[in-house]
Amino acid sequence: MRIVLLGAPGSGKGTQSQWLVGRFHIPQVSTGDLLRAAVANGTALGLKAKEAMAAGRLVDDQIVLGMIRERLAEPDTGQGFILDGFPRNLAQARALDELLAQIGQPLDAVVQLKVDYAELSRRIAGRRTCSDCGRVVNLLTSAPQALAAERCPKTGQAHRLFQRPDDNEATVAERLRVYEAQTQPLVEYYRQQNLLRSIDAEGEVTEVSARLEQVLAR
Repeated sequence: MRIVLLGAPGSGKGTQSQWLVGRFHIPQVSTGDLLRAAVANGTALGLKAKEAMAAGRLVDDQIVLGMIRERLAEPDTGQGFILDGFPRNLAQARALDELLAQIGQPLDAVVQLKVDYAELSRRIAGRRTCSDCGRVVNLLTSAPQALAAERCPKTGQAHRLFQRPDDNEATVAERLRVYEAQTQPLVEYYRQQNLLRSIDAEGEVTEVSARLEQVLAR
């Protein structure tokens, strides 16, 4: 099963991607993770991405697509994949369609996670990231005892949590405005391809996962 998850920041794409990994035994392909790994490993694409980021430019779509192409060539994607964080706009969506057609892995479904913007603001403000392993948790939904007991896989100690600058309330409104302008048009694009599924992504994580499974079974 080849899936794209669409949703505004804080809609739960990362959480539901991890559920899909366990449910369908297919990998999550996060463009953010691919970029960080390519830069850290000094690959040819990573060096190009690093140069762009050092100059304060957005990483070119062709670089990101090259990384996605390389990732989808790995054996664990044979039964499918979950794209999280890409595409973000129509140009990327069209380029992705071309890439997937070339490698014979067209999308099966695009799922839109719908959450009220007031709830999104609340969720984002509660997010924290481990400075060692990069794990993202939400103080609003994570049980305090479980979070305190969890160990960082890199240090073996408790997670050292911090709030990313773009997760504070002052930047949320701008992030949602950008999402509305750039990413919302993808909804109509994929609807016209008969790939779009939409679910209510508010409520308990298990409830949202059940809705997700239901629409993917169509």
